[in-house]
Amino acid sequence: MAPTSRKRQRRNLPSTNTPRPRPRPGAAPSRTAQPADSSTRATRVLDWLLQKLPEAYRTKARDYLVLTRMDRPIGALLLLWPTWWALWLAASDFPPVKLLVIFTLGVFFMRAAGCAINDFADRKLDPQVERTAGRPIAAGRVTPREALIVFASLLVCSFILVLFTNRLTIELSFAGAALAAIYPFTKRYTHLPQVVLGAAFGWAIPMAFAAVMNTVPPVGWLLFIANIIWSVVYDTEYALVDRDDDIQAGAKSTAILFGDADLPILGILIATFLLAMLFVGQRAMLGWPYWLGLLAAAGLFGWQLWRIRSHDRAACLWAFRNNNWLGMAVWIGIVLALAFR
Repeated sequence: MAPTSRKRQRRNLPSTNTPRPRPRPGAAPSRTAQPADSSTRATRVLDWLLQKLPEAYRTKARDYLVLTRMDRPIGALLLLWPTWWALWLAASDFPPVKLLVIFTLGVFFMRAAGCAINDFADRKLDPQVERTAGRPIAAGRVTPREALIVFASLLVCSFILVLFTNRLTIELSFAGAALAAIYPFTKRYTHLPQVVLGAAFGWAIPMAFAAVMNTVPPVGWLLFIANIIWSVVYDTEYALVDRDDDIQAGAKSTAILFGDADLPILGILIATFLLAMLFVGQRAMLGWPYWLGLLAAAGLFGWQLWRIRSHDRAACLWAFRNNNWLGMAVWIGIVLALAFR
């Protein structure tokens, strides 16, 4: 259901108590600012890893790592779990080590590439949004040209990895690269960019089946569709954090599209995802550990909906991050179900 008015929609999300200062036009680039949703633990790890570099190189290296979201590994994990679901289901056991390494590294490369092109596409939008105003391009610490170079370099690294698989996987990789490049621009033209994100994040699923089986069976496409639905759920929770700012900036998202009906619609999407995963389990003939994992996922979904019932921004961000544990629960269920066959 589309929102009836902007005023009605803003009522759902309270403003933060301490707004983050935003860069002013013409202001000098900030060297200390960072995105508001950076992980404190990941940031400390990055600082520790970079401490031996000379100051000039350390600052620029850190900016590049923040550009590619290495200070927020949650996005890579949300891409990793479905990839691992697919690898284990395709192999019906522990997947070949070579493919496990290729796809795990590919997840981090492609996610980093997607973040670089996303910030390039949003370079004029991010300074207007509280959560993203500290991103490297928005804060003036990385130029748009540098972001494009990082994006292209990561695509090349990802393609090199794919060359160690088979022809079908290589052919599918071109569609994956296109989805990753297109997604950041869709939020200007449609309220459903989360669907495109889900396809981009989930394209590793058919690629994993292709790499292991040299074909993509129906269960692979069913898992792909289920992952798109899950991506819409967690990225809508993420978009709820920025809904007020996005409305003012003219961006589009499912959080804006769903309006006052966001929680009921999220509930319907969650039920649809669980149903799709039930069919996955049936087609793959998985045993009781998988169903326990799916039950745990249902419980985590319920907890998320309860936490975001008041549309508090911190709670919405927490719900988004909680999906990491949900993805892990499903993966553990798959691994144990295959092990106990």
